[in-house]
Amino acid sequence: MYQFSYAEVAQDTAADARERERMALDHSIDLLRRAEASGPRSRDAIEAIHATRSLWALLVEDLASSENGLPDNLRAELISIGLWIMREAEAIRLGKSTNFQGILEISQIIRDGLN
Repeated sequence: MYQFSYAEVAQDTAADARERERMALDHSIDLLRRAEASGPRSRDAIEAIHATRSLWALLVEDLASSENGLPDNLRAELISIGLWIMREAEAIRLGKSTNFQGILEISQIIRDGLN
């Protein structure tokens, strides 16, 4: 039988959570790349915008939780970034922007920071 310390289990859980976040961001990035290639009025764009906004809504909700273990200043910065991404995605949906590249770059930076 295996016995693990609480610290080992907690560390694995945090690593698993980061990996799930990384995978979700990878999926969003892939959708955004397809949308950028297909154009802002395409079906790919609709799917990418919906997925990206949904993902960031979940991330912002988690970041706003008092149970989130990140430092307060980092949480606040990530919330601001998430709100910006959601606003940009909405602007694309409304035809006011075609800034897929900005969302892509920021999403890649955040994903790469999850290492």
